[in-house]
Amino acid sequence: MKISKTNKREENIEMANKEKDENILEVRNLNKNYKGFKLKDINLTLPKGMIMGLIGENGAGKTTTIKSILNLTKVDSGEVKIFGLNIKEDEKKIKEDIGVVLDDSFFSEHLTAEDINQIMKNIYENWDENLFNKYLVEFKLPLKQESKEFSSGMKMKLKIAIALSHYPKLLVLDEPTSGLDPVARSEILDIFQDFIKDGDSSILVSSHITSDLEHIADYITFIDEGKILLSKTRDELMDNYGIVRCSKEEFEKIDKNDYEKYKINKYEYDVLVADKKQFKKKYDFKVIDKPTLDDIMVIYIKGEK
Repeated sequence: MKISKTNKREENIEMANKEKDENILEVRNLNKNYKGFKLKDINLTLPKGMIMGLIGENGAGKTTTIKSILNLTKVDSGEVKIFGLNIKEDEKKIKEDIGVVLDDSFFSEHLTAEDINQIMKNIYENWDENLFNKYLVEFKLPLKQESKEFSSGMKMKLKIAIALSHYPKLLVLDEPTSGLDPVARSEILDIFQDFIKDGDSSILVSSHITSDLEHIADYITFIDEGKILLSKTRDELMDNYGIVRCSKEEFEKIDKNDYEKYKINKYEYDVLVADKKQFKKKYDFKVIDKPTLDDIMVIYIKGEK
């Protein structure tokens, strides 16, 4: 019997959750205090062969979370394990197998791709010059031109090529498709999906382009004001959650325990429910809309309980 793609994905997630020793990333009770901002009790688990998408507003804590995981930002408390090793104790060993794309570049813009290749050969034991050059050709990036002359999209492609060219087991990406046109974004997303096909590699990626995550992510973690509001499988959010659009009178008949949050619009209420099938059984609403990740974010952030 042929297994549908959705069922296969759910089966892979279920298997990964059962095998705790197969987690590529574990974050426990991560806390960081800044003036005017706190990262509060961040807990994440990312199994092998999976993609987790981080979503949230600007300043919500996504980048701080990523930098804390990579030990680029010193945390006040908490533990990060990657490949079963503590990032504080085995940072050098761990980072050999991590590919990173951050907004701020670690390279001078006066360097060419050729220069960067020479530098990376001395940093990573597994750096593959031929693979790097292959990505340069695929991304149409010049070898001898200073990167300061690149467009924002070209700069991002260069970062991705660098991250992939030493055979990492984990990619940690902060807004990797930012500045790319739809065709280039599609190409990059295909590369990310190919990256995890071996079942041993994973990706942690933050993005404002939530439609990208709807296509590739297995898990979605929603961060707001430094804390996780929800962390669920993509399919659970897309398949189980729903938005009920109703009048004030209809809304007042709904039990508070049967919805997550609601948002008042000009002519109607948008009510976010976590289990649309159970909601339909209890209430006489003929239509419950399927939400996008943007819809869920907006109601969680702007809505009321």
